[in-house]
Amino acid sequence: MNGYLKKAGFASLAGAGLVCLGCAVGPKYQPPVLAPTQSPVAYKEFAGNDQWKMATPSDTLIKGRWWEIFGDPQLNKLEEMVEISNQNVKQAEASFRQARALVAAAHANYYPTIGSSPSITQSDTGSGGRGGVGVFAAGGTSQTFSFPFSASWEPDFWGRVRLQVQNAVDNAQASAATLENARLSAQALLATDYFLIAGADMQEAVLQDTIEAYRRNLTLTENRFRGGVASQSDVTLAQTQLYGAQAQSTELRIARAQDEHAIAVLTGQAPSMVEIPTLKVNPPPPIPTAVPSALLERRPDIAMNERQVAAANANIGIAEVAYYPTLTLSANAGFLSTSLQTLFTWAARTWSAGPSISETLFDFGRRGAQVESARAGYDSTVAAYRQTVLTAFQEVEDDLASLRYIAEESEQQAAAVAAARKSLDLELDRYKAGTDSYLSVITTQTIYLGDEQTAVALLQRRLTAAVDLVKALGGGWDASTLPGGDAIRSHALASAVTTTIVAQPASR
Repeated sequence: MNGYLKKAGFASLAGAGLVCLGCAVGPKYQPPVLAPTQSPVAYKEFAGNDQWKMATPSDTLIKGRWWEIFGDPQLNKLEEMVEISNQNVKQAEASFRQARALVAAAHANYYPTIGSSPSITQSDTGSGGRGGVGVFAAGGTSQTFSFPFSASWEPDFWGRVRLQVQNAVDNAQASAATLENARLSAQALLATDYFLIAGADMQEAVLQDTIEAYRRNLTLTENRFRGGVASQSDVTLAQTQLYGAQAQSTELRIARAQDEHAIAVLTGQAPSMVEIPTLKVNPPPPIPTAVPSALLERRPDIAMNERQVAAANANIGIAEVAYYPTLTLSANAGFLSTSLQTLFTWAARTWSAGPSISETLFDFGRRGAQVESARAGYDSTVAAYRQTVLTAFQEVEDDLASLRYIAEESEQQAAAVAAARKSLDLELDRYKAGTDSYLSVITTQTIYLGDEQTAVALLQRRLTAAVDLVKALGGGWDASTLPGGDAIRSHALASAVTTTIVAQPASR
């Protein structure tokens, strides 16, 4: 009767545990809500400006290979190498696989832990022991053979394992978004360096034309000096102009070499392995832009922060679960015998089973502090998420403003270049006619060179601003491509099973 009561009590406890498996502790996750002042309905730079066109329908938005909008085959080739060889991207990809493996580790807590520890124990009894009253026992050795199995399981009464798995999944998704952000950052940096090289090459072209013009002017001035028309100072000024332009050309080569080396590293190659030919590029094409609310779904860094908020929310539940008792169901079975021949017989069997409950009664505020810490951590991630969103809106507005005003400035600068070119032609004619000094020619040439260099710099700034805008818009990424929780769980579990099967022969 006593045994029956014990079995009934155990069954009742197990049944109650199964009923409680559906119990959940912790707050239900809700994505952070932005205040109306934090999520505008339209970009400020769109107001009263016909330069930008809203991308409708969304099919016209930037897609994955966003760099192709610039129409540069050399840039396309280099960008493709980032995906394959960039070491920062590889590091982020490894971190994602590591986070995904932790999902399998957390999911394994749903199941019991089963183990075995076979042993052979040998004991030796000395000959001086007494076997009975007045009788000495003979010494000898004895052996005990044991082949046990043990199993233990903690039912997930309060959702502890569920919360741990959810936390691991959220962190894995955040890691996947971090991977996409690392990839986008590397791609955008490569495009920026590429256009910096293009700008240096176009500046070099301007300088080479200028240097050739300065050589002709120096020859003209020397001839005029030998003819007694020009002074020695005119020759010296012409030489100064020529040598200064040559020095600027040399300085450009330094910057170009460094940008070329940076591109080599971004593509996973040694700097000596990459050589980019002379580049000449056109102004950037229009960048299609969606409504601000779409930005929340198209930036991987925003998605990363949102997943971190979800993980922090699960941490609150994990901390609160500590208030509840833990039930452990354990069982031991196996064979125990003093003879190897009888070890695996029915008479050598042995088993035991039973539940145990543990509960912390007094911890003097330790669990309360952990819950409070988890809630504060959640609030911190929500603030970080909202700050990331605000920064994203700022970056888009900044880049829209840059492209808008640089385009206007480029038109104005083109007019300045044309006027300086005309002024230089007139000044050279007056100098050749002897009606003006060479100092006036130098002044006009300096203005013309500066205007040309500024025009090239503006084109370079337009291109890099276009790259920055593409990056600020998410580079064609979309949150729908983020691996879902079910996909991460199934992949993690499949990897864990494969690893177990592969490792099994080696463990025999």
